[in-house]
Amino acid sequence: MLNWDDYNESEKPQKTQPIVKEEVSAQIQEAIQPIEEATLDHVPAEAGDRAKQAKEAIEILDAKAGEEELEGLAGRVQVDDKAMINCRADLNQLVPFKYDWAWQKYLDGSANHWMPQEVNMTADIALWKSNDGLTEDERTIVMRNLGFFSTADSLVANNLVLAIYRLITNPECRQYILRQGFEEAIHTHAYQYCIESLGMDEGAIFNMYREIPSVAKKASWGLKYTKEISDPGFTTGTDETDKLLLKNLIAFYCVLEGIFFYCGFTQILSMGRRNKMTGTAEQFQYILRDESMHLNFGIDMINQIKLENPHLWDEQMRHEAAQMILEGTELEIQYARDTMPRGILGMNAGMMEEYLQFIANRRLVQIGLEEEFEGASNPFPWMSEIMDLRKEKNFFETRVIEYQTGGALTWD
Repeated sequence: MLNWDDYNESEKPQKTQPIVKEEVSAQIQEAIQPIEEATLDHVPAEAGDRAKQAKEAIEILDAKAGEEELEGLAGRVQVDDKAMINCRADLNQLVPFKYDWAWQKYLDGSANHWMPQEVNMTADIALWKSNDGLTEDERTIVMRNLGFFSTADSLVANNLVLAIYRLITNPECRQYILRQGFEEAIHTHAYQYCIESLGMDEGAIFNMYREIPSVAKKASWGLKYTKEISDPGFTTGTDETDKLLLKNLIAFYCVLEGIFFYCGFTQILSMGRRNKMTGTAEQFQYILRDESMHLNFGIDMINQIKLENPHLWDEQMRHEAAQMILEGTELEIQYARDTMPRGILGMNAGMMEEYLQFIANRRLVQIGLEEEFEGASNPFPWMSEIMDLRKEKNFFETRVIEYQTGGALTWD
């Protein structure tokens, strides 16, 4: 890979000459000459109309060819031209890279592709259908988590597609966002696959975000931070709008994916450790690995935006960011109490509360804020090999499950 930092000024690619209107005009006239000379008597009138409309469209392009708008795109993009937001460099030009971390995450995600159908659900189906296989509390945990996650990953995907991709103005980051969007679709597929395999009431599961208060509150909290920026007319470029985007990133990466997912992951993976719902637990392990990378990518984006736009990270913004993380932590604690009214799977709501405070401290520190929960520690040491937050940046070196999926298409 080229190291663009080693180039001196004389070695850097020079800007090309702007588009010359006369040259473009000559090329266009040559291309449309057959249309002008052809007789249209032998074709339907509507076909002739379409040919005329095509000619008019080309004439409009001809008129714009020498304008400043196109001349601005004629120069080559330099590394320093790139920025996370409000960048006017050519978004279609991937290289030279400015943020190698974004491209590396794209490569890592692409190299570790998986699909839900690859996981054997036979044991889960037998256990779920047996009369004495699971307790009612264990069944509640499975249903609540499938209900929340089947909606949550859809909310994340919608936010990426309708807002974040459009507003982040860096092509290598956009490349990873495209990969993340696909992975969110796989996650939603995985939850649906579990629900369908177990023969659950799909209507009840997929409507929990409307009907179960602890689930509905989390979904509603996330939605309020994407409502404004998902409007097609929303644009960044002012302190107010740039801060709205930054809040959205904190809400979705630090809270929705960085806090709201952890209680459910811990519960389902704890079942897997006890040889219960092993197929579902395996799906959650794969999802957790993806989400760990999503989280780290989001943290990097947030910190890069802060670095490039320090005026946005003022005292008010820091206070609001900390408040968002604290609100998310409290909502997840309420969810833990709802799903675990009694001790279960070697844990209880009190232990989960401490764990969530431990995670919240990590999120705060990762974006440059002070810890809020003094002395909070991880009460689940067995989690260190699965989702220990101190290992998130090296997840691919410490992952429990090694797999890569190659192409399996046949062309018969």
